[in-house]
Amino acid sequence: MQKFLARDWAPGIVLTAAAVLALLIANSGLKHLYEQALALPLGFEVLHLRKPLLLWVNDALMAVFFFLVGLEIKREILLGELSTLRRLALPLFAAVGGMLLPAMLYVALNFRDAVALRGWAIPSATDIAFALGVLSLIGSRAPGSLKVFLTAVAIIDDLGAILIIAFFYTDTLAPAMLAGAAICGVALYALNRAGVRRISPYCLVGVLMWYLVLKSGVHPTLAGVATALAIPLRGAPTTRREPPLDWLEHALKPWVNFLILPIFAFANAGLELADLAPSTLTHSITLGIVIGLLLGKSLGIFSTCWAVSRLGWAEMPAAASPTQLFGVACLCGIGFTMSLFIGGLAFGDAGEHINLVKLGVMSGSALSAATGAAVLMRARKASR
Repeated sequence: MQKFLARDWAPGIVLTAAAVLALLIANSGLKHLYEQALALPLGFEVLHLRKPLLLWVNDALMAVFFFLVGLEIKREILLGELSTLRRLALPLFAAVGGMLLPAMLYVALNFRDAVALRGWAIPSATDIAFALGVLSLIGSRAPGSLKVFLTAVAIIDDLGAILIIAFFYTDTLAPAMLAGAAICGVALYALNRAGVRRISPYCLVGVLMWYLVLKSGVHPTLAGVATALAIPLRGAPTTRREPPLDWLEHALKPWVNFLILPIFAFANAGLELADLAPSTLTHSITLGIVIGLLLGKSLGIFSTCWAVSRLGWAEMPAAASPTQLFGVACLCGIGFTMSLFIGGLAFGDAGEHINLVKLGVMSGSALSAATGAAVLMRARKASR
């Protein structure tokens, strides 16, 4: 079991299994039990905090996921692949191109429907666990520089998704709660500047910030990112050898990859196929997501890389052929987790629109994975 969990492709396998299980249950006699469980109200009356189980998954558990994303972003910007302009240039331009073109294709197919337009950001996301999992299955058929490139693009994609959620999927604001959240942010900064290395004070302030952000009208997962950015990168506590950020990242990653994300997939991927009319396959929302993920991501990333390299603004990944780069660009069209998450923000967690989102995201992600794997396999044969 430990050997399986240590594999790079293991999180993608577990995530796929959770999504398939949700699909099977949603199309079986257990469907009503599944729906009732997700609608089960839980919370604390004294805090005026009572939500269905599904929203606890999407608002609370996913805040932990975004906390881990924030840790990864901070580490990469300060010490990793995004720490210098030379390293940052290619994945930054690629990520921007890979977010803009899918959004443009989606808008082109849905510009006459004001409600459908709310989902414009759905095909702009990349699921790093799935994408790296597929690339790992390819093994030596892709050089190591492409894994670094894919990781950097996905991390910048996550940062872009965070900004999109903050600016475009916040409807109403409660100024008092927002001010309280800002005070928590100042407190986190003060803890960092004071040289506090214990993790518990950051977590306590972070939980309070999550509650205040939730009540402010902004999506509470952003509190996870804000808390992560305050975690010290250097200076190990007396009880540990690793710096707080490194320790937290290593401690959380297995829980996020093998528990939180599979729970999210299980709670959000349940799609009853019998309820889908043939017209749903050609609905503008479904097509916009599928085309955005399959064509928008791959062409947006690959064409941007080609353009900036021709202009001399960045260098292509070392030892990678254009075909291999295009294969990795296709893998960036696997948008599963983040795309479903943004879809829930755009259309709510129930109704006809969210079913179209699920169909589009799962179809587009599967096609992108298959296309990327096929291109990379073919590139290996051609090089021989």
